[in-house]
Amino acid sequence: MTPQAVVTELLDRIAASNGAPVLIGADAMADWPADAVTALQSQGVITRARPAISAVCPGCERECVMPVHTPTGAGHAAGAFIVCDKRGDINRVPVPLDRLEQWQVSGESVAANLAGLLGLHRSGHDDASGGRWEVGLLKGAKHSSHVVMRAGNGLTLELAGHSVALAEVLALENGAFSVDKRALTRLVDQPVAGAGDVESAAQRRERLKKRVQALKAKGVRAFLKTVAEEEGISVSRLKQLLKDDPAPAKSPLNW
Repeated sequence: MTPQAVVTELLDRIAASNGAPVLIGADAMADWPADAVTALQSQGVITRARPAISAVCPGCERECVMPVHTPTGAGHAAGAFIVCDKRGDINRVPVPLDRLEQWQVSGESVAANLAGLLGLHRSGHDDASGGRWEVGLLKGAKHSSHVVMRAGNGLTLELAGHSVALAEVLALENGAFSVDKRALTRLVDQPVAGAGDVESAAQRRERLKKRVQALKAKGVRAFLKTVAEEEGISVSRLKQLLKDDPAPAKSPLNW
């Protein structure tokens, strides 16, 4: 299996689960290229999960999936085993602990990795249960657009009214992930009129306020400049956007 085939398989499994975490067993990962596994782990695309509670029994040729018993001793796993109830000549079958290792991947971990590769700040306006993740605001030469990842018939990126399969722009080569930022930027600069992920003025104001508050809480002194650069706008424009809604105009008197 090639590294890119591993990525495609993971993206398909995430889409099938609507972005919910997907477990990956040690046996499956053993068939992956070592550099692919290292890249997935080091970049946080896959994270360690709790050990498996069942496994294929290695006691005979039947290869039954059986519950695994893992007694503990002195706070550490003392060994794992399966109790065979299928044959009279087999009782307790030892199971190597490394075979119980599991990792997980999710829509959230992929979206976070994408944001890092593109150098984008995530707003946190996600809807994981609905299969939607905000990746960030991508700036082109002429326009800017929010990049949204969605789970449906595969994982897709939506930006400036366009939709592109994530597997077409995300690659794993030479032990590292890369994303075709130039292709995405071209889509940003060719927006489809009347389409795309819409954010109301009130939603944008609230998002910007939360981002400013978060930076201030972290002690960032140039918080306004930082947010303005993330949005691709001037500080004065940012201040204007952060203002509360103007008071509604008074109704004219009826004479």
